[in-house]
Amino acid sequence: MYSEVFIAGVGAITAIGNNVAECLCSFEKEQAGMADIAYIDTVHRHNIPVAEVKLSNNELAKIAGISAATSRTTLLGLIAAKQALKDADIADLSSLRTGFISANTVGGMDKSEFFFKDFVTDNSKGKLKNVFDHECGCVTEAIADQLGIKDFMTTISTACSSSANAIFYGARLIKNDLLDVVIAGGTDALTKFTLNGFNTLMILDKKYCKPFDENRQGLNMGEGAGYVVMVSAKLAKKMNKALYCKLSGYNNSNDAYHQTASSSDGTGPYLAMKRALEKSGLKPTDIDYINLHGTGTSNNDNTEGMAVKRLFDPNYPPMSSTKSFTGHTLGASGGIEAVFSVLAIRHGIIYPNLRFETQMHEFSFAPAKKFLKDQTINHVMSNSFGFGGNCTSLIFSRI
Repeated sequence: MYSEVFIAGVGAITAIGNNVAECLCSFEKEQAGMADIAYIDTVHRHNIPVAEVKLSNNELAKIAGISAATSRTTLLGLIAAKQALKDADIADLSSLRTGFISANTVGGMDKSEFFFKDFVTDNSKGKLKNVFDHECGCVTEAIADQLGIKDFMTTISTACSSSANAIFYGARLIKNDLLDVVIAGGTDALTKFTLNGFNTLMILDKKYCKPFDENRQGLNMGEGAGYVVMVSAKLAKKMNKALYCKLSGYNNSNDAYHQTASSSDGTGPYLAMKRALEKSGLKPTDIDYINLHGTGTSNNDNTEGMAVKRLFDPNYPPMSSTKSFTGHTLGASGGIEAVFSVLAIRHGIIYPNLRFETQMHEFSFAPAKKFLKDQTINHVMSNSFGFGGNCTSLIFSRI
């Protein structure tokens, strides 16, 4: 069994940038991606802000190099995955055992919504091709086909922890010498179904979200995709490019407390963070930055805060929620935030928690408020906590 898994490439497309460089620029300028709804035909336009990728399906298709008839989830995922592979610059990928492990929660639901808009008015109407790729696995298969990956492919769908789970599942396959290279992460597009569903739960902020603020009102939904390319230690030694870092720790824990809420004492998040640290061989004081799950909802931030307090008190590292920039990208969030965590190590970055004003009265810590660079960042923890109590923490470490 190989002991280490290295990050060789990263790719992302979000509401704050169509690639990694654009995302970093938006972070430094402290420019969020939230705006009025532009691409979804919904009654919530002009009422609920979202963090959409600022491109139409036709524009995304041109970048991806495939038909615009493809689901938006697939278009976003293919763009980010191609970016990550190009960045990794692996010679002769076809000679290596390569896997694609991708997460999403909505599949091709955006296309299904087009079908039902016509079908409900006349059941002889509607284009059946729009529901052909509805389920989540179809998105993964479509992207893998375009990438030419045939050795291993699977889909992870565990709500908001999905793509974090995809990443550490890929790492386990490499560590057990089943694959040499894994492209792992996730993609999700905004749909009417998810927007309506989260609105029904009454956890959407009618203004721009402010995670971990005492007066937070909820989350802003977002969309995008993020992938990392992981390589084995054996392959890493043969590569000519500088590797970003290594994935040193990971854990998934489930408190099974509620369908959509986390336990008030933060048991699931606490165990995920604690056991990820144990796997990495690190102590809480070794962590230099935490990318919080930080959705901005009352329950989530309080629960995650309790877990952070239990594990890190009194020595809190800098922390923030990048969802204050990108919105909550659901199944893609763990992949996108893994990319941001890797970049934090490479560039010595602490990301700001936008719009934070008032510290939560339950805690003695507060998130970072300003963009900081040239920091010493050796170890980053990235949290992704999903519905059903499915909680995952990843730890990235400098080589």
